[in-house]
This record gives sequence, structure tokens and C-alpha cells, in this order.
Amino acid sequence: MISLNHAMTFMSTPHVDIEQMRKAAAQATAMLRVLANEDRLLLLCQLAQGEACVGELEELLGIRQPTLSQQLGILRTEDIVSTRREGKKIYYQLSDSRVVALLATLHGLYCPVPIPTR
Repeated sequence: MISLNHAMTFMSTPHVDIEQMRKAAAQATAMLRVLANEDRLLLLCQLAQGEACVGELEELLGIRQPTLSQQLGILRTEDIVSTRREGKKIYYQLSDSRVVALLATLHGLYCPVPIPTR
């Protein structure tokens, strides 16, 4: 997680290459568009816990197979997930470390760990 001091240092950097910043903004926007779908975000959160096949994902997440296949296709096209085949089953896993970092941040912000009560 970025500290406030780190963020302030970044924001006050005097010589920012605007073209480099524009390219980075385009990449970030593209990634955020992919994450901005509830089904895809659920899939990614599940895959952050380890690889899974379509049947497992369908059962765990309650996403119907046609929608699941469509969303997994988008994630494959964007090189966010990769696959491996074992017999008739295709297993999916996360393949982009930037997505893992984003998911960790989102998890920390939106999925706080409940404090056990005694």
C-alpha cells in the first residue's frame, strides 16, 4: 500500500514526462475497465486463491456457464489469466502480477477481515 508520504512525493515530482504519464494512464484505464465487471472481479478474486476449472468456478461463484465462459474469454484475451489442460478439464490461473497487486489492494479496502468476538 502506498503511504501518504510516498503519494505526496510522487505528486510533487517537478519533471513529469507527460507522454509517459499518458501511456501509463491508458494502461491503467484499460486494466480498470476489465476489473469494472462484477463477474470478472469475482472470478479474479476466486482465482487469486488458486487455480480452478470452469465447473469449480461455476459452483463456487454461482455464475452460469455461458456468462462464465464469456468472462473467462475476456480475461484470457487481456492476458490476465492463463490456462492449462488436464484431460478434459481446463484450469485457469492468474498470470498478471499487476492484477494480483490490485486485487490485494481492493481486498484490503473492501473486504476487511472480521474481528473475532469473545
